[in-house]
Amino acid sequence: MQTQLGFLVVDADQERQKTVHTLLEFIGEHCASMAPDALSASQSLLPCRVVVAGEAVSEDWLNGCQRPYITLGWQPDNANGAFLGALNQPFKLSQFQELLRLLSRRQHVAHEPHVSSGSDARLFRSLVGTSKVMQLVRQMIGQVAPTDASVLILGESGTGKEVVARNLHFQSARKDGPFVPVNCGAIPPELLESELFGHEKGSFTGAIAARKGRFELAQGGTLFLDEIGDMPLNMQVKLLRVLQEKVFERVGGGKPIKADVRIVAATHRELPKMIEEGRFREDLFYRLNVFPIEMPALRERVDDIPLLVNELLSRLEAEEGKNLNFAQGALESLAQHPWPGNVRELANLVERLLILHPNQQIDVGHLPRSYQYGEVSQFDEAQEEALEREALMSIFLDEPVAEPEVPAAAEAPTAEAASAATTLPPDGINLKEMLAELETDLICQALDSSDNVVARAAEMLGMRRTTLVEKMRKYGLNKSLE
Repeated sequence: MQTQLGFLVVDADQERQKTVHTLLEFIGEHCASMAPDALSASQSLLPCRVVVAGEAVSEDWLNGCQRPYITLGWQPDNANGAFLGALNQPFKLSQFQELLRLLSRRQHVAHEPHVSSGSDARLFRSLVGTSKVMQLVRQMIGQVAPTDASVLILGESGTGKEVVARNLHFQSARKDGPFVPVNCGAIPPELLESELFGHEKGSFTGAIAARKGRFELAQGGTLFLDEIGDMPLNMQVKLLRVLQEKVFERVGGGKPIKADVRIVAATHRELPKMIEEGRFREDLFYRLNVFPIEMPALRERVDDIPLLVNELLSRLEAEEGKNLNFAQGALESLAQHPWPGNVRELANLVERLLILHPNQQIDVGHLPRSYQYGEVSQFDEAQEEALEREALMSIFLDEPVAEPEVPAAAEAPTAEAASAATTLPPDGINLKEMLAELETDLICQALDSSDNVVARAAEMLGMRRTTLVEKMRKYGLNKSLE
């Protein structure tokens, strides 16, 4: 079986093709190059995930190749949804990284669970995750949604219980009916009965007109009783009666009304413990607990955090027009947080970071202190490596890079260098050339002594790695990296 390539670079400009190929391999992508006239008419048989195309490649061919594609130096006139973006010289590593991030998001959306007609596909993005617990949740939703069974959703606050309820509704036969949520803990006990069942005019002080309750508003659809554990005992009795008899009456009314609704309840409380304490009716619990679904806490599925962050950023970018990029170190730090607020807490954090650091890369140092785990200085290494990668790419792409600022002491001549230049010849010298020769010689010695390990050579010379890489480029020592 042929190996699936990451990128296929198709360009008539061989120098540009070589540059792009080198850049992609440098960031760890498996790629190949091809001349435009070597392309096969069998567009669907391309052994790659992404096509990178010069202007010699037909736009019609690209639109039909069934692969995401990037163009080099030109903009397609009639691009389809497979077009990721165009790159112009001079190429930057950050440009490719941004396009790779866009590709990752598109592939993530494409692999979301299939949603039947009439469903809101965006809801499934709130249930993203490849962890076993989330796969089980999605499986259980798919099994119970087509039925009219009562569902009890359990889990801590912020885990997404209402999202599960909405998915149940939109996958059910009642999807064309209303979805009516009511938070039982947010309504005063004396008003809860009227809120659920409605009231007739004059039934109590202030009832100046008849009003439908949530049961009537949800007719033919789904009634979501959130925080059912906060419902007073007297209302639990009335709710149990409605669930048993499938009829109810408005407050102050005598006419029975049929309850054609599906009940989905949720709570963060431990109902069995509340039953033992006499704060929740056991018979109501069994009525509601026909099909329980437990939402896992975020700390139980930390492997899903990158996917959740990715999805949250996609939404915020669409709404705000700004973006963020999370460094691996930042994601690893987030994975160590206990997340008492679960996914809601993560969403709030991502939104806060977008406001504070728009269009930036988020590293551990950007996170609020309570989300930083381990010494922040440990992650400075990752930032140094990112700077070095950019500097190394400048060697391959032959681009000037701004000279990094370094302390004066780091570039001061050594004692040996100073003594060598203490006697000035009668005809004078070119001090700049002499120092350059000395610096080149010392760099070569350091590289030889360190087996061409840039970081170790930089340490021997008392300078930053990025500074050493720049000097290597300046003096044409890039062959030392090969």
